[in-house]
Amino acid sequence: MEDKTQSATIIEHFAELEDPRRYNRRHYLEDILVIAVCAAIAGADGWTDVALFGKSKETWLREDLGLRLPHGIPSADTFRRVFAALDGVQFRACFAQWVQAIEGETEGQVVAIDGKVLRRSYDHHLGLEALHMVSAWTSENGLVLGQLKVDGKSNEIPAVPELLEMLVLEGCIVTLDALHCQTQTAAAILAKGADYVLPVKQNQPRLLEALQGLFDDAEEMRWVECDFCQTVEKGHGRIERRMCWTTSDPEYLAYLATLGEWTGLRSIALVEAVRQNGEEATTSRRYYISSLESDAQRMLWAARTHWGIENRVHWVLDLVFHEDDSRIRRGNGAENFAVLRQIARNLLQRENSTKQSFKAKRKRAAWDDDYRLKVFTG
Repeated sequence: MEDKTQSATIIEHFAELEDPRRYNRRHYLEDILVIAVCAAIAGADGWTDVALFGKSKETWLREDLGLRLPHGIPSADTFRRVFAALDGVQFRACFAQWVQAIEGETEGQVVAIDGKVLRRSYDHHLGLEALHMVSAWTSENGLVLGQLKVDGKSNEIPAVPELLEMLVLEGCIVTLDALHCQTQTAAAILAKGADYVLPVKQNQPRLLEALQGLFDDAEEMRWVECDFCQTVEKGHGRIERRMCWTTSDPEYLAYLATLGEWTGLRSIALVEAVRQNGEEATTSRRYYISSLESDAQRMLWAARTHWGIENRVHWVLDLVFHEDDSRIRRGNGAENFAVLRQIARNLLQRENSTKQSFKAKRKRAAWDDDYRLKVFTG
């Protein structure tokens, strides 16, 4: 490909992808990849959309991106066949390498890990379960760092250590939901040079009982040195107060050590949220274990930041990229298109010349060739 732009900054990280086609290679694999990424940026939600985008923007693809396109734009069936056969593991690994190259310094950031099911990707007739992907998202720049497919015969728990291996996490704070409050997950996070903040619920009953025995007993709390902070937010007719208590009391940590091999455990915490909406008030309590030192402000920040992956990734994928409506199922097509969405989302996230929403950016990228080029070249 003629390097007329900075497009090579993406393509070079996908250069190691093996072309799954043994015969009939009428179209270059890198051309197929570039068209698919640009189409996803510009609003394409399926292979027919991708091919239509390519035909509509063939001149732009040739002149501005330097694509060779020796036989014109591939058909929708060509895109469908290539991405169905493309090795999903390789594609996700190349994606993670590309993000690491563009993401920059991550030390001190929260990296939230969470799973999402692509609800329409199942097929009862073919015996296909809905595709389940686990993603890692960084708080500072809002990029998805990596993504992994969950084995259909398993759950997220064994997938997380595998995803962690793909990422550079030195100095980060890794947060997950309560399902992943597992000793092996904590050890895997520390092995990557990161810290963990893990919520404790009923899947760890003895651990939960121990934390409740301290934080829910006012008399017991009098004798334990705790750090404390609180925040108050007002908006939409509602007042929300969040309070956090943390402690590194050696006696409690020693007792927790008898309940499991929690590598690097250095503090425990309670986060209480009180939401006042008119006359009604609701209170929720969440308990945490962490490898961080006792620091209530930092712990509260990490616990709250975790939910950004729901609001800024999963919500965007469903409402803007229509991921839950996608019926792509053939071969590896569903998981590979999921990676295309994440590439497009990351590129749109990085384009900060405007404060427009993802939806508005996608529309602008569909209509404005110069803006689409700016997004694609980063």
